[in-house]
Amino acid sequence: MVRAFRQVDVFATQPGTGNPLAVVHDADGLTDAQMARFAAWTNLSETTFLCAPSTAKADYRVRIFTTGGELPFAGHPTLGSAHAWLEAGGVPHSEDIVIQECGVGLVPVQRGERLAFAAPPLLRSGSVSAQDLDRVTRALRIPATAIRATAWIDNGPGWIGVDVGDAEAVLAIRPDIAAFSGLKLAVVGLHPEEAATALGAAVEVRAFYDDGDTFDEDPVTGSANAGLAQWLIGTGRLPSTYTARQGTALARDGRIHVRAVGDQVWVGGEVRTLIRGEVEF
Repeated sequence: MVRAFRQVDVFATQPGTGNPLAVVHDADGLTDAQMARFAAWTNLSETTFLCAPSTAKADYRVRIFTTGGELPFAGHPTLGSAHAWLEAGGVPHSEDIVIQECGVGLVPVQRGERLAFAAPPLLRSGSVSAQDLDRVTRALRIPATAIRATAWIDNGPGWIGVDVGDAEAVLAIRPDIAAFSGLKLAVVGLHPEEAATALGAAVEVRAFYDDGDTFDEDPVTGSANAGLAQWLIGTGRLPSTYTARQGTALARDGRIHVRAVGDQVWVGGEVRTLIRGEVEF
């Protein structure tokens, strides 16, 4: 059973500087076990499987797997899957918008200077409990006084947003892996104006997650940045249009382009195909 395959680099400024994604085309007929096994084998943060949509409103359906299980939504897999589908000859119903079907429903992906997905509504928002805040401070090895604000920004993966004030504080974090125990934290801080101009990025972001079996830091994270934008644009902490940098601590150089149009946040980035081929199941 052979399928077309692509490996793409999402949110990259140059090839190999973003977040890699494995994409399997024409995945209808593959079992859940086959998908899970291949995703574990790639050892990437996510692997996606492109399938025929189950609704006429969608252009394609995507299954998103981590090395440990399936996700209802994730950001860089959304952009990477849309890019791969289009590059393979996919023709959307609309010239300007691709409609992706996934676990959270239908997600529009806008075509333009770069692909950008419409951030889905948060599944959980609002304040973080004192108990969870204590877990956050222990996991990040920082005192509660070092945190400017926290909030649930869960759009599927289960993120908690943590604003530590400035970019230097974001980059200084040395997490306590043993203390994470299921936490998924999106940490953000602002760059000083001069540095922001030089870098082409207003904020620095890091995303840490533990899925119960594995701890990791994600190179560049669309879902976390979507949640951060919905939270911090909503509170006035960030402007309606800005660029975030992520991956610096991992020797990556990702850029996430965020803009809010009314109540809708769009999260965009460059996508490049680095590998084309076939995979046997």
